[in-house]
Amino acid sequence: MDVFMVQFLICNVFISIIIGILLAAKRLLKNSLTSRLQYNLWFLLLALLAVPFIPAQPIQFLRIFSWFGKFQNVSVSHPGTTAGETSAFHSPGSENWMNDFSMAISTKAPSKIGVILFILWIIGIMGMIALAIKSMRRFKTLKQSALPLQNPAIRRLFRDCLNEMNIAKNIPVYSTAFLKSPVIAGMFKPCIYLPIHLISDYKVNDIRYMLLHELQHYKYKDAFVNYIMNCVSILYWFNPIVWYALKEMRNDREIACDTSVLKMLKEDSYEDYGHTLINFAEKVSLTPFPFAAGIGGSVVQMKKRIINIANYHPVSFRKKIYSIFSYILVAVLLSGFVPILSIQAKENDRYYFNESGEDITYIDLKAYFGENSGSFVLYDDTENKWQIYNKQQAVTRITPVSTYKIYSALFGLESGIISPKQSLISWNGQRYMYDLWNTDQTLESAMQNSVTWYFQAIDQQADLPAIKKFIQKIGYGNQTVSEDISSYWIDSSLKISPVEQIEMLKKFYYNQFDFSPENISAVKDSILLYSTNQGTVYGKTGTGEIKGKNTLGWFIGYIEKDGHIYFFATNIQNEDHAMGAVAAELTFSILSELDIWNNY
Repeated sequence: MDVFMVQFLICNVFISIIIGILLAAKRLLKNSLTSRLQYNLWFLLLALLAVPFIPAQPIQFLRIFSWFGKFQNVSVSHPGTTAGETSAFHSPGSENWMNDFSMAISTKAPSKIGVILFILWIIGIMGMIALAIKSMRRFKTLKQSALPLQNPAIRRLFRDCLNEMNIAKNIPVYSTAFLKSPVIAGMFKPCIYLPIHLISDYKVNDIRYMLLHELQHYKYKDAFVNYIMNCVSILYWFNPIVWYALKEMRNDREIACDTSVLKMLKEDSYEDYGHTLINFAEKVSLTPFPFAAGIGGSVVQMKKRIINIANYHPVSFRKKIYSIFSYILVAVLLSGFVPILSIQAKENDRYYFNESGEDITYIDLKAYFGENSGSFVLYDDTENKWQIYNKQQAVTRITPVSTYKIYSALFGLESGIISPKQSLISWNGQRYMYDLWNTDQTLESAMQNSVTWYFQAIDQQADLPAIKKFIQKIGYGNQTVSEDISSYWIDSSLKISPVEQIEMLKKFYYNQFDFSPENISAVKDSILLYSTNQGTVYGKTGTGEIKGKNTLGWFIGYIEKDGHIYFFATNIQNEDHAMGAVAAELTFSILSELDIWNNY
């Protein structure tokens, strides 16, 4: 919640900029857009204001907030300075297994500032809801005290207005002493409420104009829009720019309704309509109920409306076309801000797996996983068939830990830092808690013993832009790299889902990266686990540690058997004892059950 709050505040900075752009566009296109389309521009803003709260984004947007990732993570505890466990898994019948070392994953307690801001935001929301409830109760009291309109002349006039606007619905009209200006309220059962003082001062034209204005609100569903606007004001209660935008939207709505009424009148009636607003300027007021729409407004608003009436001319066909084109242009411009406002675009923790055209079987492996959460994904490349356990987890991105070393090795080879024939990197002399790490390493030994410092040394001989470019080229996971190049695949910046692990392994196996075949072969050799008369197994484990506990286990790889290529990815998560070795044991148990690989 603390991360959401900080990101939401950043969104509000961009929202304020967007409102400024929208206001500038409205001013620039003032003579090009019709009154109705000027009002409709605000609906684009309402849509953008909803974006930060959309829980999922099926399209992978541009990662505008990738630079902000460093605020989400604290320093990483690297092996050698943080206690960890060494566990080696040996498959029965094989002595050539890969040592699986736990890796410390950076975590942080929720930011105190973020939590405080979140609490303040919620308190503000509750306060706004309380005010809205109070207003609704006041309106309920008004409704209870209101009486059906008794004046027969006004009732006949109202029926004429309904017919004039081709409205078949019977809209009740009430009179009340608790209002200064007419309003229409009710989302599903709209009713019009007329102040008694306007009825007592009855003038045919004045009442007719007011009724036509309120019916315009009904025609364009402004009561429903009011609910949306008030929900926005509740969620964005702290942003004065949003409040100003909502005020301007209400102003434009009244001008749009005035213009719609003027379209129905003859030219010699325009002045009368304007005089109606002027004559009642002292009697009408701001609508006291946020969920109602009325003819009233502030003095400034009234002035704008009267100026609009004075300058009104019927819109030509040419201007209508030009107005629509201008509206579309602004809409396209504002749509470009969707990726910026999308918090999910930044997080991007869900992979969009396009299942269309795929042969997928969802299997139940809960008995194998037991208390562990996680997922198992198997892809038979020869048969083009998928088997997936726990689809939700299969497309959820998490840190890859040591499984990324496959691609780290590729990066080192492709960038010339190491080569298939010369991959030795000298030990830096720092004492690590794993004895196998405290010596010079080659690619093969570093991969087998999961020597983190070896792959960190590769990155340190490169630079951040080169690493980012490589990850983007191969399309690895969320393609997000933190500023600390020694920990981006250990902490929470770089993430990948089990399904993506399979897709990456396929690209790697068939060298769809268009890398040097010798480099691909060198990495394949380094992750060769063992070969039997059944076939050959390649793979890499990964273990994540948080506060001395193994909370994350990966095992990914592929099997060559009987002309089939099986790609697999297993991920397990738990409060403790979730490690790569356990994920590997679990994987082979499942593969044995599926009659793909038997341990004997």
